[in-house]
Amino acid sequence: MGERSQGKVWLVGAGPGDPELLTVRAARLLESATFLAHDELVPEAILAIAKHAERYPVGRRANGVRYHDDVIHPEVLKRAREGTDVIRLKSGDPMIFGRGGEEALALAQAGIDVEIVPGITAALGAAATNFLPLTHRELSAAVTFATAHVSKEDDQWARKLALSLPTQGTLVLYMGAGSIEPVSLALIERGFSKSVPVQVVSRATWPTEATLISTLAHVAKALERQPVELPALFVIGDVVKIASQINQLRT
Repeated sequence: MGERSQGKVWLVGAGPGDPELLTVRAARLLESATFLAHDELVPEAILAIAKHAERYPVGRRANGVRYHDDVIHPEVLKRAREGTDVIRLKSGDPMIFGRGGEEALALAQAGIDVEIVPGITAALGAAATNFLPLTHRELSAAVTFATAHVSKEDDQWARKLALSLPTQGTLVLYMGAGSIEPVSLALIERGFSKSVPVQVVSRATWPTEATLISTLAHVAKALERQPVELPALFVIGDVVKIASQINQLRT
């Protein structure tokens, strides 16, 4: 990737955390990168692949405080306009709760060439490491990915989220650790069974991965007793029972 009058930006998925789960294309781009703009949650083991790159953290929050309001970090635009090729490394997959669509549009509107490199999203990483079949011939014909990120501007946001979701199949909630109590109550009101199993997966595929199994009615209390590290996601559905059976047979 050489210098030119206008740089190019690659929106690259880093996967859920395990460096072995990078795509071959992502690894090659990191190895040849000269400027790496990365999320804070990308582990050092992946960042270290970009041996010759200048690293620049560009997450939207640091210690819970928002420090830029742009769709895409100004430094990414600046470097690309100066002729530098930029690897914008994102946790998981850029197009699944990774703001890839917003950033790709902003780059295209700025006249900057952009390419998407997919990554394994956290739900798929958690499914693999925990033997969680997100779909199952007898139990779940569909899987839904949703964000349960808190909206402080709308006190009805949990209810609106629940109403937008199907009551059949497997539900995977991203970014739900801080909001699982109102969300679980809203899902039960929506028609989900109180006893449907829930598996919480913390830091999927990381060396520090941890899990917690509960039910929709009790998962919020379970997390109070046993807090988990972020990021964490919630797999809701009868497929959790299959994972438990597989893991019991493997021990």
